[in-house]
Amino acid sequence: MTHTRYAFVKANWHADIVARALDGFCELIPADQVDVFDVPGAFEMPLLARDLALTGRYAAVAAAALVVDGGIYRHDFVAQAVVDGLMRAGLDAGVPVLSISLTPHQYQETKHHNEIFRSHFVEKGREAARAALAIAETRRSIAA
Repeated sequence: MTHTRYAFVKANWHADIVARALDGFCELIPADQVDVFDVPGAFEMPLLARDLALTGRYAAVAAAALVVDGGIYRHDFVAQAVVDGLMRAGLDAGVPVLSISLTPHQYQETKHHNEIFRSHFVEKGREAARAALAIAETRRSIAA
């Protein structure tokens, strides 16, 4: 069975920036083929991504978040756990789970940085859509 639906999970932390990844994703995959799910933050993405992948409804699941150094905790540990969890979710479900989880070395909540990351997330969304389409095509050719 060829799936034409895609799930897109986005973290609400820095939602104005993260949502731009969905914009880029939907430039290549029509929005009416994308089911969007919000989670509080990046840490919650792997579980929901796994659950969505296991439904069998989606050709791929994309997950977007911005994990930044807030000065209180080691954000790099959170980012690593998220990416590891997303990879495991895809492997466990047998469905591509794509990460648009970014952890910049330098981020300050300034107009300049926010503009840079908004633009960057649009491109990362496009890249995830290209990857989703490419892996679906490759998997179809293997199955044929």
